[in-house]
Formats: sequence, structure tokens, C-alpha cells
Amino acid sequence: MNIIEFLTILRKNNNRDWFNENKHLFLETRDQFLVMVDAILKGLEEIDPSVRGQESKDTIYRIYRDVRFSKNKLPYKSHFGAFFAPGGRRSTKAGYYIRIEPGNCIIGGGLHCPKGEVLKEVRFEIYNHADEFGKIINANSFKKAFGTLRGDKLKRPPKGFPGEFPQIEWLKHKDFIAVNPVSDEMVMSENFVPYVLEVFSIMKPLNDFINRAI
Repeated sequence: MNIIEFLTILRKNNNRDWFNENKHLFLETRDQFLVMVDAILKGLEEIDPSVRGQESKDTIYRIYRDVRFSKNKLPYKSHFGAFFAPGGRRSTKAGYYIRIEPGNCIIGGGLHCPKGEVLKEVRFEIYNHADEFGKIINANSFKKAFGTLRGDKLKRPPKGFPGEFPQIEWLKHKDFIAVNPVSDEMVMSENFVPYVLEVFSIMKPLNDFINRAI
């Protein structure tokens, strides 16, 4: 059974009884994911040396959901995910992300939900180096891979920045996220890891810019 097949079945049987009875399927497909992540890490270390020294276990997220404060009481996630950044999945820096979810697989990354002081520093970096930032997100390769930046935005200009700043929309971002959707078929093909590394190489200038500010 491959990862997509397991997650499809789990989505229809998201309960502890089924999961415990079929945990061998989870372990089997998790091992497949670990092999995939190991290959991505090996290639990414050549693209971005800041992620060196990590193991796959440092990057992958648990499949178990924390339901204590959530209205959604389903016990398991319907996806496998991993975040590659200095410090692993718990990093507060910009990094690289993959999510394998049937019908909703993505390659992406950037900076998600930063703390206020970090966000302010990133905004100042963009404000002071707008031409450089513009060249990154308006590059043909970036647009082809990701389209535009995504993430939550303010409705009004952030405090401390002039509303007449020509690129004020960039400063309204509360997240700086780039997303490349991929098909289930691509994820399960031998071309997936090379494609992930190609996308990550396009993302690196954005992450470098953000992490320089941080």
C-alpha cells in the first residue's frame, strides 16, 4: 500500500479502533515517507546548507491530532507533512514544506505565523530593500512555480509604515508563504523528489531574504 492509498482509507475511517487494528499500514507508509524525506534532506543540504545535520525524524509532523481545544475531534490528520529549516519542524525561521494529502498535495514553504517582533523585522527588511524583494517574488521562475505570495494579510497598512509606500501590499502580509500544488500521481512517481528539490531551489532566495531579517 502506498501513502496516498493509506491516507485515503484513513480519511474514511478516522477513529482509534480502526487505526489500532491497522497500525501496521500506518507504520508501513510512514516508513515510505521517511525514505522520501531522507532523500529530500540529502538533496536539500546541497541547495541550502543551513538544514545540514538534521534527520528525517527532526522534520516530520506527528499524525496524531491535538483535539483538546479543537471543535474537530477526529484523532488523526489526513496528511503526512514535513518542514525543513534550521532547527527542524519546530523552527521559527522560514523553511521548506511538503504535505502529502489525497487531492491536496503541496510543495511550499516560507514563514508562517511569526511572532510580532519577527514580523516587524521582516517588514522593515522589505521596506528597506523593496527592489531586492520584488526581484525575488516577481522572477519568472518564482511566478511559474508559486504564482504569488500567500498567507493572511492585514486590511490596513501596518503601524509604523507609511500607507503611501508603493509596495504597501507586501507589508500587509502576516505570513509569507509560497505554494506549489502537485498531483497525487506526481507524489507517487519517481520524479517527485527531484521536482521537490527543483521547487525548493526556486524558493531559497525568499527564505534567505526572510531569514536575513530574522
